[in-house]
Amino acid sequence: MSLQQEIIERLGVKPTINVEEEVRKRVDFLKEYVKSSRTTGLLIAISGGIDSAVATGLCKRATDELTQETGQEYMTLGVFQPYGKQEDIEHSYEVAKAFGLTHTVETNIEDAVNEIALETEHGLKNIGQHRHMSPQGKGNIKARTRMVVQYALAFELNLLVVGTDHASEAITGFYTKWGDGAVDITPLSSLNKRQVRQLAAHLGVPRSVIDKAPTAGLWEGQTDEKELGISYDANSDYLEGKEVDPAVRERLEAFYRKTEHKRSPIPGI
Repeated sequence: MSLQQEIIERLGVKPTINVEEEVRKRVDFLKEYVKSSRTTGLLIAISGGIDSAVATGLCKRATDELTQETGQEYMTLGVFQPYGKQEDIEHSYEVAKAFGLTHTVETNIEDAVNEIALETEHGLKNIGQHRHMSPQGKGNIKARTRMVVQYALAFELNLLVVGTDHASEAITGFYTKWGDGAVDITPLSSLNKRQVRQLAAHLGVPRSVIDKAPTAGLWEGQTDEKELGISYDANSDYLEGKEVDPAVRERLEAFYRKTEHKRSPIPGI
């Protein structure tokens, strides 16, 4: 078995999908997990990007169906988490409106992130490193701070934290360990980016969100494809078992090997 085949099998990506069947399967998956966990619903951080928008649509459908079927109220809580002023925050609100979310909250992480970064810089100074944190290091603090707030809200409201990671991110390890990768449930994990887009169009994600360049929003000017040096089309082709440029194959497989620690259980002895 080639490494490409091994990766595809491990991540569970299909070469083609039936969009309606995939939506139904993922909504049912969310419903069953909520019921078995005896929680009262789902929490989804709505970043303004396509992945969280698709997850929001699935979550809202799942909790609406549970409410109707059981007579008990289940909720989807949408959380907006800007760092200071977020230029595209209106996209988060558009997604919430498109799916009829009645429960949303905005929690600005700027002060908390800056305090953690400052304390980190003090720690560096104490060991002779007189410098500011790197943009990537501070970006990781943002991702992890967002998750701390999400879990605090989820604990108080008895909700499950929903992740938005998918196979196109998993293959490259393009998520923050113990940040956006630390969740209770991931309804998109066996889809590649192209397939996430297919679900987005079917669910009714706003066009402004579907058409925007994917970004983690962790520092100014950051985009996924620019940072990785690989287009999501090429990434998706690889995960669908298609032939890709040898340079793309080599780069994807190098990312996969380098980030294995993110996909594996914590080692111990």
